[in-house]
Amino acid sequence: MTDSSSTFFWVTSRAAGTTAMVLASLAVGVGLTMGGKLIKRGGPDRRTLHEILSLATMVAIAVHGLALLGDTFYPFSLANITIPFLAPYKPLVTSLGVIAAWGIIVLGLSFYVRKHIGMTRWKVIHRFTAIAWLLGLGHTFAEGPDAGKLWFIALILGTAAPALALLIFRHMRSGAPIREALAGGGEA
Repeated sequence: MTDSSSTFFWVTSRAAGTTAMVLASLAVGVGLTMGGKLIKRGGPDRRTLHEILSLATMVAIAVHGLALLGDTFYPFSLANITIPFLAPYKPLVTSLGVIAAWGIIVLGLSFYVRKHIGMTRWKVIHRFTAIAWLLGLGHTFAEGPDAGKLWFIALILGTAAPALALLIFRHMRSGAPIREALAGGGEA
């Protein structure tokens, strides 16, 4: 492959990764408004928006990882992009991204089997999506040439901050599982 085709794959991966993080932040934000019952109207529309954002996030994650297979600067293999701790570049930080990607994909797709899992169990499982998203944020800010650039920080924080605020609000209000566990001496 020529240098220009390798650059194409590298730039494509960067763009898809950035897109995935923006979409994931929006999906988490919309999901938190639904789960926290913060907005009373527009439930079906918000559910559809949440689903569209979630599916678009999964597609962007797949493009982000698969595009690395064409990058010849760091020779990623299918195993490197799907199995944590096998990446040739920043294995720990890349592994955060791999774990976050699998978490977002598996937990996102669990929506389609929620009736088989049981709604109560699915709601508990689906809450772990926030952890996968936070791991994705860690991966985003610790890896790649854009991580320290002002435009990149502003874009990611601008889309992640509202979701992060909603997540903190949800877990700090009265009756929240984390707050109850902290108040009860750690018993959950």
